Amino acid sequence: MRRVAVLVVSLTALSQTTAPAAHEARVDAVFARWTAATPGCAAGVAVDGRPVLARAYGMADLEHDVRNTTDTIFEAGSVSKQFTAAAVLLLARDGKLSLDDPVRKYIPEVPDYDAPLTVRHMLNHTSGLRDWGNVAQIGGWPPGTRVHTHDHVLDIVSRQRSLNFTPGTRWSYSNTGYNLATVIVARVSGMSFAEFSRIRLFEPLGMTHTSWRDDYTRIVKNRAIAYDPRADGFHQDMPFENIHGNGGLLTTAGDLLRWNENFSEPKVGDTAFVHLQQEVGHFNDGKPHEYAFGLFIGRYKGVAEVSHGGATAGYRSFLARYPDQHVSVAVLCNSGDANAGQYAHAIADEYLGSALDPKAPPAPRIAEAEGPLGRYTRDERFNPTPEQLAAYAGSYSSDEAETTFTVAVDGNALVMKQRPARVITLQPMSADVFRGSLGVIRFHRAADGRVTGMSVTQDRVWDMRFVG
Repeated sequence: MRRVAVLVVSLTALSQTTAPAAHEARVDAVFARWTAATPGCAAGVAVDGRPVLARAYGMADLEHDVRNTTDTIFEAGSVSKQFTAAAVLLLARDGKLSLDDPVRKYIPEVPDYDAPLTVRHMLNHTSGLRDWGNVAQIGGWPPGTRVHTHDHVLDIVSRQRSLNFTPGTRWSYSNTGYNLATVIVARVSGMSFAEFSRIRLFEPLGMTHTSWRDDYTRIVKNRAIAYDPRADGFHQDMPFENIHGNGGLLTTAGDLLRWNENFSEPKVGDTAFVHLQQEVGHFNDGKPHEYAFGLFIGRYKGVAEVSHGGATAGYRSFLARYPDQHVSVAVLCNSGDANAGQYAHAIADEYLGSALDPKAPPAPRIAEAEGPLGRYTRDERFNPTPEQLAAYAGSYSSDEAETTFTVAVDGNALVMKQRPARVITLQPMSADVFRGSLGVIRFHRAADGRVTGMSVTQDRVWDMRFVG
């Protein structure tokens, strides 16, 4: 018989939890796959500002047989962004900065791109800033291979000669903007971002289990280890880096519910403050999009939903609020294959009930597919021979990514090699265009037809040039 590891509620939550047994049983069914042999999740629900459900499933530490509890601390991934945005908005409310200030006013390390690049652009994901993590990955330093810090972010950003697009004209999710936002908070407030958050956000809301992973070596009591499922079982998958603000929030489901209630009964800020955080951004032409300040503003089965998901290493998360029904749902998991958003919506179905319209069309979402990758399609007529592939062979360097790739012919295929042992096989797409695990590779030619360079394009890094 399958064992399911379930901790119903902590002692502190026991007296507050009033969920009918039928609700609890159906929520338990949502998480049935998480057992005493697997990682798992914690989930919480609040109605009218009052916790009505707190559950935990699976294990926090598989090596030491520690179960997840409702007080287990998980990492919230990009759910963290709303807290970073709130910190910036508090400084704006204090008169210490303006959302429409140029970023270079506070971070002169950012290059001058001859286009207005503001704090607002960064928080709305319309800045055009390349995602520093993607740049690092192109350079041979994917997550987990180096202890990245905000100094690395500043260094990488300072070397980017181009933006993905003119600020305010497109939308592209960029962690860079939120990491730079933490730097702005620290420089403007005169204290670390973690300390500012503790004093201005966490303590006033009673979020006693919440902090930032600003030092990944710090001991955090009751923290769940994150895992990645593989063919031979679960492996640890932890974010061993000190980058935070884009993610890195260490918290519990209960603390996230306390945060959500601040939008209904503000203790941090006031009504105008929480309304501002939920105002969707606009492009330069005035057209709105559904991203506000660290929050997606949309609809779920016909009802208004304010939400954000998150994924960092093996952690997964989803926090949603349904303002018209005054219902909040928080889900935090410590396995990379946990679908926290799906779980949260299944719980929302249970608690929103008749308010939902299953036939309502899904709300449109911002599509990053509108970026450059969408235009690259396979041309079946482009089947270069090894002799034709030889024209692309050579070394290609980028000071923006601080790396060099060697392109060579290997049998009938074109490959890219990077020290110490990275080899990427390229698949032909169309004339001078290939695709591999690094993204789309386009080779550039001089007027006489010689190949003189190449560019790398990903969802969050557009047209990074390499010189041959």
